[in-house]
Order: sequence, then C-alpha cells, then structure tokens
Amino acid sequence: MRIAKEKEPGVPKVVDHQERREVIARALWRVVDQHGWTKATMREVASEAGVSLGHVQHYFASRAGLLTFAMEFAAGQTADRVARGLAALDQPPHPRDVLRLVLVEMLPLGPDARASSRMSAAYVLEALHDPALREQASLGLRDGRAMVAQLVREAIAQGRIAPDRDPDVETDLLLALTGFTPLLELEVIEPQAALAAIDQHLDRLFAGGP
Repeated sequence: MRIAKEKEPGVPKVVDHQERREVIARALWRVVDQHGWTKATMREVASEAGVSLGHVQHYFASRAGLLTFAMEFAAGQTADRVARGLAALDQPPHPRDVLRLVLVEMLPLGPDARASSRMSAAYVLEALHDPALREQASLGLRDGRAMVAQLVREAIAQGRIAPDRDPDVETDLLLALTGFTPLLELEVIEPQAALAAIDQHLDRLFAGGP
C-alpha cells in the first residue's frame, strides 16, 4: 500500500513569482484595453487582478515598472504567436509569407494583438516623458526594425526581391504599414482593407521573384 507523504511542517509553499507578475500584467492589459491608460492606476489593476494593492506593489514598485514588464510580456506573447504562425507555413517558408505574418501580428486584429497594440500606444506616450522608458522603448523598436530588415536582406540575397531595392527603405515602407493601427482602432477602415493593402505592397515588393 502506498502511503501519502505528509507535507513537512514549516516547509514554505513554492510561489511562482513570474506567474504572479504575468497575472498582474494581464490585468493591466485588460484595464488599458477596456478603459485606457489614464484609468490604469495601480489600485484599478489590483482590483482587476483580484488581489490587494499591496500585492501589486510587492511585485512592482511603480506604474512605470509595471508598464515595462507588461510590454515585455506582451512582446513575448507576440513572438509566440508568430512562432506558431511560422510553424503552420510551408517549410521552409517563403519570405513573403514570413513578412506578412509579422506585419499582421503587429496590427490589432485579434484580442491579444489588440491588447498588445493598446499597451504599446500607452508605452510610447509614457516614454515620451520618461527618459528610462524612452531608452527601453527605443531599443525594443530598434530590435523589431532590425528583425524586419534582416528578413528583407535575406529575401534580396535569395533573389526573391530585386537586387536594386534598398533594404533600409523597403524595411521602413513595410513598417509604415503598421500605421493602419489607429485607422483600425477608430474604425476608419475595415481589417480586410488593411490586409488588402499589405498584400498589394508585398506583391509589388516580391514581383518577379520565384
């Protein structure tokens, strides 16, 4: 007969601090998504997460610190969605399909992507007046641009994009397509219109390639 081992007295319960931070971050996402950044006080986030204000302050000393973590978490979630999308493509994937996937994930076209997009908008606005946040936000955007630039350069090297195209200019034009975000958020255009524009631009960029 197997006898269950009793928990030794005095042994502390293992706490997953990363998981608790992520729960709070998701609560911030929901508050920003539903009510905007101005309503995202530490107290409001605690209420949304179903925990005490002291619990939130235990993990995040400031609103800026919470925002930074929430953005890093959002970036990780976006990367996971892109990875799942890549796995569903033909292998090896065509660079056009990879670029389309990355661009679409940057637009607020699904619940998580919309929450990430609104968090990003709040992050940029806050970073304009906070030097530390500004540096972090700038680094994140530079990393994102570098990733797209690398994809463009690889496509040119593979002969998928004409060799006379300037990779830096083409990278910036691709990233400019993420400017559809406010038009989508304010329902100026429909998602189908944004996707059609992305597809047309990619068709022109890859015209003549294999």
